[in-house]
Amino acid sequence: MLTATHESAAESAIPSAVPQPVPGAVPPRRPLAARAAAEFVGTAALVAVVVGSGIQATELTKDVGLQLLANSLATVFGLGVLILLLGPVSGAHFNPVVTLAEWWTGRRGGAGVTIREAAAYVPAQVAGAIAGAVLADAMFGKRLVEWSTHDRSAGHLLLGEVVATAGLILLIFGLARADQLRFAPVAVASYIGAAYWFTSSTSFANPAVSIGRAFTDTFAGIAPGSLLGFIGMQLIGAVVGLVLVAIIFHPGREAAG
Repeated sequence: MLTATHESAAESAIPSAVPQPVPGAVPPRRPLAARAAAEFVGTAALVAVVVGSGIQATELTKDVGLQLLANSLATVFGLGVLILLLGPVSGAHFNPVVTLAEWWTGRRGGAGVTIREAAAYVPAQVAGAIAGAVLADAMFGKRLVEWSTHDRSAGHLLLGEVVATAGLILLIFGLARADQLRFAPVAVASYIGAAYWFTSSTSFANPAVSIGRAFTDTFAGIAPGSLLGFIGMQLIGAVVGLVLVAIIFHPGREAAG
């Protein structure tokens, strides 16, 4: 879901060294089709993990706390593996707000995706999320498409999405600014796992995943009528996160202090 693509300053300072790709670092420029495919597969796998583990949990126990624990743990492990695997290919965004935030920060010639790349990534992420939800339902013998009836339109849930998304953007782009993106698989997965519990919305923080989860009437679903509010708050959260990155990690901040 989730890493920005900024080149390590340490690697840039050693012309004779051959940079080794790490999740979140600028990957070798593979064909755009391959990078979009990585975003499709990664987002599909992520949603399959989220939805599938939710179905499994509800079939194993009636305790909602245990259901959420199982769902969150599976998501943590699955997301960490996916970032580690696909980060060197596409940056492992799996999330339109991460893609758009990276385009925005790099639009004046900096490192990051171009508008053409973003236009390929975002549809791939959305299509992957839908495919992942359908796949999870198929694996558990559910109807392949059944619109969720899980209403999530309450105001406190929308606030939770702002907080969850702002924190995610702050983490990813803060790691990039601090040259710590090698820790992205663990850091991002850990944050999402924690945000399952400390946010009222259980931290969707991802428009594509939100759309995919509307296609399944299971534990992890979201009613289609709640999508607009969730996606709007996720976009606001992304803006808040970028503002926080600019304030906290502004170039020259240490020298100015």
